[in-house]
This record gives sequence, structure tokens and C-alpha cells, in this order.
Amino acid sequence: MKKLIPYLVFPILILSILLLYGFSFDRNQQKEVEEIEVKFYGGDNSFLTHESVNKLLIQNERSIKNQPKRVIDLHVLEKKVLASPFVEKVTVSLTVEGKLKTKVKQREPLARIITNDDAYYVDKYSVKMPLSIKHSARVPLVFGLDAFDDVEEITKLVTLFSKDDFLKKEIITITKKENSEYVFNVRSGDYKVNFGKFINVDKKIKKLKAFYNKALLDKTIHNYKIINLKYHNQVVCTKQNQDGKQ
Repeated sequence: MKKLIPYLVFPILILSILLLYGFSFDRNQQKEVEEIEVKFYGGDNSFLTHESVNKLLIQNERSIKNQPKRVIDLHVLEKKVLASPFVEKVTVSLTVEGKLKTKVKQREPLARIITNDDAYYVDKYSVKMPLSIKHSARVPLVFGLDAFDDVEEITKLVTLFSKDDFLKKEIITITKKENSEYVFNVRSGDYKVNFGKFINVDKKIKKLKAFYNKALLDKTIHNYKIINLKYHNQVVCTKQNQDGKQ
């Protein structure tokens, strides 16, 4: 019998550890969620609040606070938060102490689309975001779009502008005409920029930047009524008359 003891100790020890682990795990799963912590990724969170995210953390038709940890489905909670049109990314986790930690990244509006029967924001992925009574984003207003393909094209165009600190602030409105040409209203003066169709975009932006570098330096920017970028390798400007008319 004494010879068998060394062989029995190890299995008994393993079994004891498993039983203790199972008991501890079961007690942990019975523990209720005591606290909900909501944090945001860096950046602008003007459209979301801690309260609005808390309201999305619902399971079994009620708040997950005071519910046992064993019934909490983190994947379901993440899907509920992601269902908000303002949420781009979310991670939800539970701590041993019973704290539900939620980290949210808000979608960043890139442009505000205005049609005859609707108005909404789009982000860099061309995903729609509804307007909010809490906040109005300072982004270009876009008119004249008919189809979702137009939205994707605008997203590409505004994304390029957003990478330039000057153009990001300079362009106030973008209008797509019936001939598919884009016209901009700008902040620096009472003139329009005729961008033309969505072709040779990078070259047109470089031409526009070169024009601004010269016109702002020699202070002739207010002499013009139309800045036309449609033509190859040149910027064609229409000047105002002395009375301010074209």
C-alpha cells in the first residue's frame, strides 16, 4: 500500500486543483456585474456620451448591471453598441471583480450631404451618420448628389482635402452639377472654384495649391470670380470688374 501512495498523490492533487478551479469559476460566474465603465478612443466624441453608450448595453431587455456574469454575452453586447450609426469600433470585456469595461470609437463625420429629402453625414468609409441635436460637425456641405456612387466619390475627394490643413478649412461647400462637374464655395473670398469632373484629382489639387500660394502671397485673391481647374496643366481665372461683377 505504501508503494502505491506516491502514485496516488499526483492524481489526487490534480483532481483537487480541478475541483477548486471549478468551484472558484462557478462562484465567479455567479458574481453580478457591479459597475459599467465606458471609455472613448482618442479623438472627437461629440455625438456620443457615456449615458448614450450605457443605454445600448442591454441584455435580457434590461441593463446588464446587477445581472450575473454567467449570463453576459460580450459578443451580443458589442453587436448592440455597433448597431449605433455613430459607433465605428467597440470592445467589451468583464473583469474578475465584476466590472464591465467598454471602449468605443466614434465615427468621424467627413462631409454633410444635403439632398431634396434627406440630410446626413458620411465618414471616411462612406457610412451614413444621422444629424444630431447635440452637435453640428464643421465639415463641407455637399449638394447635388443623386446616387450612392456619388457619395463614395465625394468621400474620396473630401478625404484628400482633409489631409491638407489649408484646404480642410478653406472649402465650405461642394456642389455636383448635372454635367458631373464639381464647384466649390470657399472661405477666403467671394469666388468659386470649378474643379471639373472627378479625374486627374491629384494634379488639380496641386494646381489649386500652387494658385493659392501665389494669390495669397501677392494679395490678388479677391480679384477673381471663378478659378477654373478643368484645363490641362493650367489654372484659368475669371476676374471681377471694378464694380465687383464678372
